[in-house]
Amino acid sequence: MTPPNQLRTSRAVPQRKALISGASIAGPALAFWLRRIGFEVTVVEKAPALRGGGYPIDVRGTALEVVRRMGILPRLREAHIDLRRLTFLAADGGEVASLHPHSVTGGVAGHDLEVRRGDLSDALYAATRDDVEFLFNDSIEALDEHEHGIDVTFRRGSPRTFDMVFGADGLHSHTRRMLFGPEEQFHRYLGYCFAVFTMPNTFGLSRETVMWNAPGRAAALYAVGHHDDVHAFLNFAHPRPPYQAFPDPEAQRALLGTVFADAGWEVPGMLAAMRDADDLFFDAVSQIRVPRWSDGRVALVGDAAWAPSFLTGQGTSLALVGAYMLAASLADREHPSGFAAYEHHTRGFVNMNQALVGKGGATLFPTTAQGLEERDTRLRTLAAIPRAEKRPAHSALTLPDFTGPLGRPAPTSPGSPSHPHDGAR
Repeated sequence: MTPPNQLRTSRAVPQRKALISGASIAGPALAFWLRRIGFEVTVVEKAPALRGGGYPIDVRGTALEVVRRMGILPRLREAHIDLRRLTFLAADGGEVASLHPHSVTGGVAGHDLEVRRGDLSDALYAATRDDVEFLFNDSIEALDEHEHGIDVTFRRGSPRTFDMVFGADGLHSHTRRMLFGPEEQFHRYLGYCFAVFTMPNTFGLSRETVMWNAPGRAAALYAVGHHDDVHAFLNFAHPRPPYQAFPDPEAQRALLGTVFADAGWEVPGMLAAMRDADDLFFDAVSQIRVPRWSDGRVALVGDAAWAPSFLTGQGTSLALVGAYMLAASLADREHPSGFAAYEHHTRGFVNMNQALVGKGGATLFPTTAQGLEERDTRLRTLAAIPRAEKRPAHSALTLPDFTGPLGRPAPTSPGSPSHPHDGAR
């Protein structure tokens, strides 16, 4: 595959300039493909640097072909976690079932990748940093669109003008708010809140997850390998989003402490570790449903446009696929028709994956004693390892091929996406 830095060349028409807000997953992925079709790309990120480490995420189905075409699949294979066991515990700490994670998560052995979020972020950054301008510790303050472009005011940097602006700034997107208004009108709350953080691995866990459940509450310890730390996870049902807690880490800690105050198993120690954790992440389990993904010269991608929630396991994969589809739609079009094509060819795939929340994801966290018993009965009857079958929702979209400014098509593969675990550990 031609490295992005070989795309610099003179063109008969001025190079289009794009600004992307967000340097997580969708943003750098979009930057990679926009560079491939000849854009000059700037990424602005409010954090002072890339976030390292992080909780595990999945790359599945069509998204595997995206990372293969980017040339980062070998690196992600090396970072594959290979989780081997998922154990469910009852409220009293007794074991309910212990099985292969794919039996519950919908993963397919030999096809899917699971990596730390930071490992994917690092791979995307490495693939773009030489040809993309990254502005850390800054953000967009205002957008002023006109006939010839869009003027951008930054919180720290000097004003600049771009041809297009892309919001890849997550579930609580500031770009979406500037474009379409308050988040509440697009926020579909799914009835739960969650928190993740790291804590010392004093439990002897390796390549496994242990999950404790009581009605409306869950706690889990996730060990990605032979490491000193584990990922701690707390999830609880809540009648409405606790908006007052979202901007306030101390309010988050207080809410979690109250909800889990009488919980057993390892939860008291988890709460103690949470109070000192410097990487606590707290949010609602929700989706974003926006009637349209663009307006004028601005378009949304990833969670900013369609956050599916972690219950689907498809947030990262949709971000990667959406970034590819957006760039492909702009390869030979200007923004009005390009944005229309992007939405026309991508929305059905997004809708299908968002609908996965109604097909068993939320049943992992029952809110009643009866629901919990029914779930446990199902877990006891699951086979240890499911058949390696592809899921229609994960692979429902066939990637188009598009040609960059030098006439080089993005590489394609005959047949189905490659098997990322072939030859891997």
